[in-house]
Amino acid sequence: MSDPVALIIDDEQDLLSLLSITLRRMGVESHKAGNVAEAKSQLDRRSFDLCLTDLRLPDGSGMEIVKYIQDKYGDTPVAVITAFGDPKTAVEALKLGAFDYIAKPIEVDQLKAIIESSIRLSKASPSTPSSRTLLGDSEEMDKIRALINKVARNQAPVYIHGETGTGKELIARLIHEYGPRASNPFVAVNCGAIPRELMESEFFGHKKGSFTGAFSDKKGLFEAANGGTLFLDEIAELPQDLQVKLLRTIQEKSVRPVGEVTERAIDVRLISATHKDLQDMIERDQFREDLYYRVNVIPINAPSLRERPGDIPVLAEHFIKSISEKIGIKAPTMTKEALKILTSHRFSGNVRELENLLERILALHEGSVIDAEDIDLPQASRPSKGAGESASAVEMDGPIDEHLVRIEKKLIKDALKRSGGNITQAAELLGTSFRSLRYKIKKLEIE
Repeated sequence: MSDPVALIIDDEQDLLSLLSITLRRMGVESHKAGNVAEAKSQLDRRSFDLCLTDLRLPDGSGMEIVKYIQDKYGDTPVAVITAFGDPKTAVEALKLGAFDYIAKPIEVDQLKAIIESSIRLSKASPSTPSSRTLLGDSEEMDKIRALINKVARNQAPVYIHGETGTGKELIARLIHEYGPRASNPFVAVNCGAIPRELMESEFFGHKKGSFTGAFSDKKGLFEAANGGTLFLDEIAELPQDLQVKLLRTIQEKSVRPVGEVTERAIDVRLISATHKDLQDMIERDQFREDLYYRVNVIPINAPSLRERPGDIPVLAEHFIKSISEKIGIKAPTMTKEALKILTSHRFSGNVRELENLLERILALHEGSVIDAEDIDLPQASRPSKGAGESASAVEMDGPIDEHLVRIEKKLIKDALKRSGGNITQAAELLGTSFRSLRYKIKKLEIE
């Protein structure tokens, strides 16, 4: 197999020499260009496995080269060399299609990491198989899948916005698995689940003895994900002081563990997500605007299930099959009437709520068919007016799953009260079966 070939573009001979020597030591052949015109000429004459370009060139900008490569040679990864302390230009280059950037003065370790990433990227298959899949035949899901395939080959930060239960982590994992980092770690963390006093240590690591309880050196999440992808779920939960440190880590591509004097270079692709409105949080001074623009280079919106009800039958079939295999039963089929009830329901908890609902149904189901009467919705389409009114009295407070449980519990209690404690009559009022209601009463510990 022939060595990879790189095109390096800069008008500074010292920098060209540094780049050429580093590439040669890594087994990469290099060709040089001193300006935009010469670079385009070489790109048109032969193919390259990667391209490194300065942004300031005698006859134009490196941005022009990034766009030229994207338009004509989209499979060639291009990284840009930016001036120190110029994050806006770096973000602009990433948005145009550059897969990465490095700031002057160039650190050799960071340069090597970029070169290794670009070589992996140029050799990676655009359709790397994954055991996961994003289900749905709707136009919304077709767009998401196309976007995943496109951004997987880019190394720019991705920001996924969507309601709870829409599959934000699945989208992040697919981006990782379809890209050149697939064989390296994917580290997922829920920012809201880390105790405030441990956040800095968890993210950046610590040195032994740096604080009470630090009995040994510990790698942080960034170092654990080195070479791979770090997924920050619910990034909106980060406190302001950690937002500042996260911004510096993204810009400098290095971390300084608690108690350490020196920084350590890292090579991590960052994907973040939240169900909150970050722009609204910026206006209320709860989230840093400069951090927002660094993590939101490539935005992806995860659609709610209400926006794609036509995907519910496909999702339901998938969950019924997988849950049935898990509990060791033959997967039942679902009638048209049952599917109609599902597709007309507003799933506030999205795909996760649908999966939980089907899991509850299958736990008690007997027979080969799931019919309309088996669909045990917290807010069924068939309850009496009184029961429906009682549901609206439960105010939204806390996570959606807990909110739905409270609604369900109140509906059942109201129905039991109106039926004088008769479970059969209460089940009729709620539009469910005696067996399902009895199970619910026991599970929810209703007296």
